[in-house]
Amino acid sequence: MNNRIHPYDRVFSLFILLALVTSACGLNMKSPVTNITTGPTQTIDVQVPLPEAQTGVELYLEFVSGDLKLSPGANGYLASGTSTFNVASFEPIVEANGASYTLRSGDQKIEGIPKFSDDFQNQWDLQLANTPMSLSINTGPYNGSLELGGLSLEKLAISEAGSNVSVAFSQPNQVAMSTFTYSTGGSTMVLKGLANANFEQMTFNSGAGDYTLSFDGDLQRDAKVLIDSGVSTLNIIVPQGVNARVVFDGGLSSVVPDAAWQKEGNTYTLPSSGHTIDITVKMGIGTLNLKNE
Repeated sequence: MNNRIHPYDRVFSLFILLALVTSACGLNMKSPVTNITTGPTQTIDVQVPLPEAQTGVELYLEFVSGDLKLSPGANGYLASGTSTFNVASFEPIVEANGASYTLRSGDQKIEGIPKFSDDFQNQWDLQLANTPMSLSINTGPYNGSLELGGLSLEKLAISEAGSNVSVAFSQPNQVAMSTFTYSTGGSTMVLKGLANANFEQMTFNSGAGDYTLSFDGDLQRDAKVLIDSGVSTLNIIVPQGVNARVVFDGGLSSVVPDAAWQKEGNTYTLPSSGHTIDITVKMGIGTLNLKNE
């Protein structure tokens, strides 16, 4: 018997709690539940062709739920790897429109809240090509391990629901990334090597959760970061020797800085030479931990 807690179980439980609360308040909330039926487990190869175009390449990954692993290393394809699943309608589908490709989790129609059985499996293990592209990842609740270092990402957008995710840039992004947007629901999430992402502008939007943003790596340009977070614990890590400024708008939140951070009003700085990370943080209720490691 598989006792692993699926990320959708958290969402389903929250939905049931919300339904009970609204019922007690006299409200009528009707949302259907889609039961996901499992069958034999299959493992298939996934191959997204490498477009002939040298510019304007786009890759969209639409992943319903399960376990997603990304890493560099696709050879001869924009993306390649394997998919293991036991819901027939989750068999991956590749769609093309010019230099834009979409890889999505089948044609399962979900209305309202999905309910998965304990033996549900949906796993992607994919490698991405080192070709200049815009990458968009859109998921439901999932467990994710995303290694994006050493790629050539011109734009990056990640949107997900309540998940458990680690995103790393272990090597520098090989081109300038104009924008990096990350939108998340109630998650536990770690972003590492953010200086290596080589972005000019980053926007991070989150609901309730526990988030760590580490700006380690090779900072090649000035970078602006806008963070808008709900009820959460937010850890910002800036390595020693990096010039950084954090402007905080926290409502009922609190800030806990390491000794190296200098405070003036609602502004916290790490004075140094070189490029600057300029961070604006807006929080509802929670704790912002500023670390210098």
